[in-house]
Amino acid sequence: MSTPSAAQPTPRKLPYTPRLVAVVLLVPLLAVLALWAFAWPAARTAPRDLPLGVAGPAAAVAQVERQLRQREGAFEIHRYADEAAARDAVEERTVYGAVVVTAEGPELLTASAASPFVAQLLQQAVTRSAGAEGAGVRTVDVVAAPEKDPRGAALNASVLPLALAGIAGGAAVTVLGLRGLSAVTALVGASALVGAAAAGIAHSWLGALTGDWWTEAGALGLATLAVSSAVAGLAALIGPPGIGITAGLVMLAGNPFSGAASAPQMLPEPVGTIGQWLPPGAGTTLLRSVSFFDGAAATGPVLTLSWWAVLGLGAVLLGNALKARAENTTPTTGRELAPVG
Repeated sequence: MSTPSAAQPTPRKLPYTPRLVAVVLLVPLLAVLALWAFAWPAARTAPRDLPLGVAGPAAAVAQVERQLRQREGAFEIHRYADEAAARDAVEERTVYGAVVVTAEGPELLTASAASPFVAQLLQQAVTRSAGAEGAGVRTVDVVAAPEKDPRGAALNASVLPLALAGIAGGAAVTVLGLRGLSAVTALVGASALVGAAAAGIAHSWLGALTGDWWTEAGALGLATLAVSSAVAGLAALIGPPGIGITAGLVMLAGNPFSGAASAPQMLPEPVGTIGQWLPPGAGTTLLRSVSFFDGAAATGPVLTLSWWAVLGLGAVLLGNALKARAENTTPTTGRELAPVG
């Protein structure tokens, strides 16, 4: 009589599922995208059609232009009649600086408040162009950065927290199930409080901003609302994936393409232009304008942020209307036939 053989253990199958494959492939892809978005613009930072003014006698100005144009495509030259006109252009944010040819030698007008990085670059470029007499180039900081934040570090560091606050606000509205006017009220109210808190920190405490306090708070709040309304709006239309899509756009494109650490014209094209179409870039430009330049060149970024906010809030209301319509519509499953006879 034969003894039964022991049962063989069933081999385990590898957890080869679509979700596992998605995680294995998606995480490295996100890492590559993040490295590309942040590292590539930083590694390719250089002036590209950077607005720069020149003023003085025609013959001397022509010589300065020839020297500056040796760096092909680096500067966009604007001519001005005299030093006063060039100074006005710097204060109005038409140019980042200006070279004024005087009897005593070349004079460089800069605006470190617009970008400390660019102000330093212009000083190096003009000194190099002046050759052996470069040591005699006098630099005048027309619109200086605040004494408590001469390198603009605090302003640059505010870009990421504001973006995160906007993403968190839009995500919170979605997760908590706020809809319609309730969602709009929550988004506007939260953004206003974020703007006030940020102005309190950056202006009142750190001294990194020097303009009108309420205007700065409004700019910070509008930048936050542009992000939060976009997150909540897309989520209201397509569901929770809208949070990830908008957050990815803001974090992987908006922040590194903002030009906050240098200037939009210092980034590779079309990165610099795209960055100004997104809330972080437009918000940074607006904050510099209202804080240091009495609102000069603020119209463009205000319109950009307003469009983001209006479209986002409109999407929130539209999503609510579509959901309400779907909930009120009863699907027809068929009618009972009346008995015959």
